[in-house]
Amino acid sequence: MKIASIVGARPQFIKCAPLSKELRRHHEEIIIHTGQHYDYEMSKVFFDELNIPEPDYNLSIGSGSQGHQTGAMLAAIEDVLVKEEPQMIVVFGDTNSTIAGALAASKLGIPISHVEAGLRSYDRTMPEEINRVLTDHISNLLFAPTESAVANLEEEGIHRGVHQVGDIMVDSLNSVMEVARSRSTVLQMPGIEKHAYFVLTIHRAGNTNDPAKLGKVLNAIRRSGVPTIFPVHPRTKKLLNNINLKMPANLIPIEPLGYIDMIALISNARGVLTDSGGMQKESFILGTRCATLRENTEWQETFVEGRNRLVGLDEEKIVEALAEPPIVSVPESCPFGMMGVSVMITRAIEDYALDLAGGNGIFHPV
Repeated sequence: MKIASIVGARPQFIKCAPLSKELRRHHEEIIIHTGQHYDYEMSKVFFDELNIPEPDYNLSIGSGSQGHQTGAMLAAIEDVLVKEEPQMIVVFGDTNSTIAGALAASKLGIPISHVEAGLRSYDRTMPEEINRVLTDHISNLLFAPTESAVANLEEEGIHRGVHQVGDIMVDSLNSVMEVARSRSTVLQMPGIEKHAYFVLTIHRAGNTNDPAKLGKVLNAIRRSGVPTIFPVHPRTKKLLNNINLKMPANLIPIEPLGYIDMIALISNARGVLTDSGGMQKESFILGTRCATLRENTEWQETFVEGRNRLVGLDEEKIVEALAEPPIVSVPESCPFGMMGVSVMITRAIEDYALDLAGGNGIFHPV
């Protein structure tokens, strides 16, 4: 069976790694990299660290406006799918690469598997929300990470093809934890001690297109007085290069990190301050307190036991969150499931393929 996995951004590389390994045990997989994230720190390092096979196609779309980027991806992905004639595509998460891949396959009649289906923030101003809702409604197989994701799909009338498998990032995390403990040198930075620093990441357009918004976050960090490591996303770096904001003395800007170093950094931090969906979840699983720089989140499960809180861009709320003591234990509950998600996804894809072939004898939809 030929399966095309479509990726383009950092979170998708992380999710693709364990599934790609499992798919290739018995099937032919081709990887299509849209180039949504394209520099080494945001792309190639993840392929190297996670042993993801080199992409069969790198479309080199790069950055651009939402519509322009998605449109360019759609056209380029369609060309590859017509050439390769896969029997299934797999898309991950909620980026422009996700919706472009799903639309291209849908127009060609190729079945779609959506990994991380059913998530909802109920904020239609977020491009990611539009991407995941539309992708869910045209997918054939929907791999939901949590009970609430399944419930969200049911509320929208989506019942067929839904599988609650757990979160594939559990597989990814478990695959690198031992390496992160033994090989990462990120904690050797001067002045950094375990559980005595924060980690800051901020990259969403709504948070990085206004210097005043970023200034509130920086001022809260200044008031905390705690060393704060800041891997700077390219979009945020562009803003910082074009404005005159004084950096707090306790802020430590660094280049973006690979997955292994990032996991080591999160697992040993006093707390995480982020607008990333993936980092909310990683912090929760690793037992590190998180404060989320958003007004809503698709990861409601992370609120249990006080492990995550929404602070938006309210300076006082951020200061309060940063004053909380660290959590010293992993969560008692396991809302994101256990290892083996990649195996369950692969088996469901195989079962679907067998049903499709048995039902009409057609298994080459292009």
